[in-house]
Amino acid sequence: MKAIVCRELGPPEKLVLDEVADPGCGTGEAVIRVRAAGVNFPDTLLIEGRYQMRLQPPFTPGAEVAGEVLKTGPGVKSLAVGQRVAAVLPSGGYAEQVCAPAQTMLPLPDSLDFVHAAAFPLVYGTALHALDQRGQLQPGETLLVLGAAGGTGLAAVQLGKLLGARVIAAASNEAKLGFCRNHGADETINYERDSLKQRVKALTGGRGADVIFDPVGDRWAADCLSSLAWNGRWLITGFAGGTIPQIPANKLLLKGAAAAGVFWGSFVAREPQKNLDNFKRLFAWQAAGRLQPPVTRTYPLAQAGQALRDLLERRATGKLVLLP
Repeated sequence: MKAIVCRELGPPEKLVLDEVADPGCGTGEAVIRVRAAGVNFPDTLLIEGRYQMRLQPPFTPGAEVAGEVLKTGPGVKSLAVGQRVAAVLPSGGYAEQVCAPAQTMLPLPDSLDFVHAAAFPLVYGTALHALDQRGQLQPGETLLVLGAAGGTGLAAVQLGKLLGARVIAAASNEAKLGFCRNHGADETINYERDSLKQRVKALTGGRGADVIFDPVGDRWAADCLSSLAWNGRWLITGFAGGTIPQIPANKLLLKGAAAAGVFWGSFVAREPQKNLDNFKRLFAWQAAGRLQPPVTRTYPLAQAGQALRDLLERRATGKLVLLP
């Protein structure tokens, strides 16, 4: 089969399309014929050796796929050959086939095609876990979302509205902010042009945001701390801005606030039933026409490096998907 291979750690341009052996299928596992693969920011960290899970080359990146079950291993009772599924993986998704534990696969509703299904699990799973289990977002509260035009950011905007919040979307240019408004944001902030702290203060009458969804980190962390309301919750979901910030804990103390880490992959492993319950809600919203991942561009598998480069250069809004 064909797969994208990282033969040495480095930038996306080092990735190559190669012929590799078809995956085997062990006890409790199933093989998916990949019809679409989501492109995500952690993939860029993985190929550079900067992700918390470090792989030694050669390996195939890709954490999110959708397709049909091609074969099942011993002990698999929950899946049938030909069944439409999505899966989130540690790696291996940028390929024509991939093997994964059957218990991690999500049977797809008829309302979700392969392209949108490949753009669904990671961002919506992360965002709902963050806003519900970690942030305890309540109807009527104010939610501030950084990196709001990206995959997880836009998912947080959409889910924030479904959960009844007033949503302020922050992004780096006006085109991205328009994209956020088209997907439900109530207010927007251009944090490359304006002071994030001052704009949040103005938009909330000096009160601040009850919940902040932050996949960016870097130099905006100080403004996030200053923008929290009393009893606010700052959800740390990643560091796409590059630098991992240091937190002055006294600011949390003075506001009775909390900084909460969001690691969805560990949540799935430790609390699988809660994760499945989350996806029941997500798929119900999607089937009712209230939630759809905004796939803005697709690429052939051979252009995986270009897709990751577009993501790194912040040329992407919404979700990017590879089509093997």
